[in-house]
Amino acid sequence: MSAAIAPAGLFDCRDAYVRTVEELAVQDDRIVAVVNDSVGSSKLGKFQERFPDRLVNVGIAEQNMVGVGAGLANGGKIPFVSGASCFLSARALEQIKADCAYSHANVKLCGISSGVAYGELGATHHSIEDIAWLRAIDRLTVIVPADPWQTAEAIKAAAAHDGPVYIRISRMPVPELERDDAVFRIGKAERLRPGTDIAIIANGTLVHHAVSAARRLEVDGIAAQVINMATISPMDVEMLAQAAATGAIVTAEEGLAHGGLGGAVAEYCATHSPVRMRMLGFPGFLPTGSAQWLMNRFGLNADGITAAARDLLKVKAR
Repeated sequence: MSAAIAPAGLFDCRDAYVRTVEELAVQDDRIVAVVNDSVGSSKLGKFQERFPDRLVNVGIAEQNMVGVGAGLANGGKIPFVSGASCFLSARALEQIKADCAYSHANVKLCGISSGVAYGELGATHHSIEDIAWLRAIDRLTVIVPADPWQTAEAIKAAAAHDGPVYIRISRMPVPELERDDAVFRIGKAERLRPGTDIAIIANGTLVHHAVSAARRLEVDGIAAQVINMATISPMDVEMLAQAAATGAIVTAEEGLAHGGLGGAVAEYCATHSPVRMRMLGFPGFLPTGSAQWLMNRFGLNADGITAAARDLLKVKAR
């Protein structure tokens, strides 16, 4: 698919990804890129021009791509293995498990155009199961950034981290989130809004919708805290405990809620702090349609999050 230009005020997180990888590569000659005939969709064209000897294109062979990345890591390189998340996470799952996680290879797996970004291409190109699959793999760090700033910071953190990391990088345009004294650390969530009545926990493309929902709930007199749970594995259990203390949690994600972020939050709450929950996500295989249509169809927007919170608290809209 051809790259679309993001509307004014919205940003394609792939741009932050490639810009940061290039900056890191200038500083550290161990940084290399491995792709599966995805230079264009990964936006690594400039990287290839600047560092022609540091990009390996294995062709449409995802299992080989991850294996090559593991080999480069064993040779002392820091490979950023970049490909469409639907193929990277599914076709190469065994290599991610055995060659990267089990072997503790220092590979940075970059799932491009995640979620339903390839909406019109149908279920074969939807990547809604990746978090459920990958967070089940031991010793694999899983990060779902929410905006360009967090994407760049996640890439920097991944490069400095010793061990395999999966970073889910969206192509769906999102706004920059408003933050005060922002710091990104693997395994630490960020609270974007305080609140004591309910907690909305989201990541990726749903975070800015969660913030919008909290503003709407404020009109109803509901104080909703918003937590950006960018790191799925390991999770910030201290922040989860504080969220559960509100007595109600809504999770929202661009993927399967059962097994994904929602599942992870529910697992923690069930064993540590039982709480009322609503888990917003996709139910399973999806119809063909634009990304925006799919998100709206299944309530993955500010309206859906607001409605779920009201229903959980049994509050009617004013």
